[in-house]
Amino acid sequence: MAMPVLSDTDARRQIASLPLAVLVLGPGQKIASINPAAEQFFGQSARRLAGRALSEAIRFADQRLAERIAGSDAQISARQMDVTITGMGQRRVDVTIAPIVDEPGWHILTLHDSAGAEGMGEAAVNPEDGVLRAPEILAHEIKNPLAGIRGAAQLLARKLEPKDRALTTLIADEVDRIAKLIDQMQTLSRRTAEPVEPCNLHEAVRRAIAILSAAGKSNLRIEEEFDPSLPQMLGSSHALVQVLINLISNAGEACRESKEPRVVVRTRFASGLQLHSNSLGVPVRLPIELRVSDNGPGIDPAMRDHIFEPFVTTKKTGQGLGLALVRKLVRDMNGRITLDRDEVGGWTHFRLHLPMAPQTRSRAKPRVAAQ
Repeated sequence: MAMPVLSDTDARRQIASLPLAVLVLGPGQKIASINPAAEQFFGQSARRLAGRALSEAIRFADQRLAERIAGSDAQISARQMDVTITGMGQRRVDVTIAPIVDEPGWHILTLHDSAGAEGMGEAAVNPEDGVLRAPEILAHEIKNPLAGIRGAAQLLARKLEPKDRALTTLIADEVDRIAKLIDQMQTLSRRTAEPVEPCNLHEAVRRAIAILSAAGKSNLRIEEEFDPSLPQMLGSSHALVQVLINLISNAGEACRESKEPRVVVRTRFASGLQLHSNSLGVPVRLPIELRVSDNGPGIDPAMRDHIFEPFVTTKKTGQGLGLALVRKLVRDMNGRITLDRDEVGGWTHFRLHLPMAPQTRSRAKPRVAAQ
């Protein structure tokens, strides 16, 4: 039986479906066409980039790599390369370029955000598991004596004069802080994810903002840029609210010292993005994007690749568990979270990519978020 042959249309459709940014380069390193993932990578449409020189869209920090890409007809592959995306700032990417057979001067270039690569696929063994599993074993043994210490402090406080109760109050507050820390660690180490169901993303955003406002933790006005035609996502509304509380609260703190502090929450439909596989080993499309942005000074570049790891924090009094918990909750919903910095515009973006609910695969009948 003869092997079926792909038509040009089928080939273009397959390239358009790839999660990698793919560029077709013509003679002189001119951009001929790009796929949807590349449009998202560069933050520009294919029409705007077509005909422009590659160097106008991306600059490689390693000049040797730039020269090899421009002057070689051999296949080149490079990992963890620092680049500057015009209008988007710096990133670290994996790069491949290969000549197109029988088309002199033409090349295929792929770009993959290696800083976000961990977010797009799971390692077979997570090195953090050993660290995060410990609280499951020790929590009970630690929490019991903590409860005793807190009770003893409360009893002592009743026998002391008001002016002498500062130390007992300090003991009780520190016990509560340690207990909260253990709770966070338990959540991180928990293997059972919350059940998922269709969720309205915009309702979750507004609930998170309302909780922060009620708690007095957000005096900053949160700007909303919502796509009202966005379909429902598949996830846990409880987990989603917790994720948003963390991200919005962090964004508010990050830009607090800015001259005109701004936090923007944006939603959009980002077709073409796909998780390689979930826990069942099947591909999952992640077309729903939620972005929490702030115009603060940003995160130290040396820390950006590690910001979602436990105990890594930019705060003087932080424990470094907030973003690790966010990543776990997003993973449990088969979503992914990444961080990027727009140095030109002065914005830090945390992007969530989330799956659609099964019954809303088509955008023909969108659910409009309540205003």
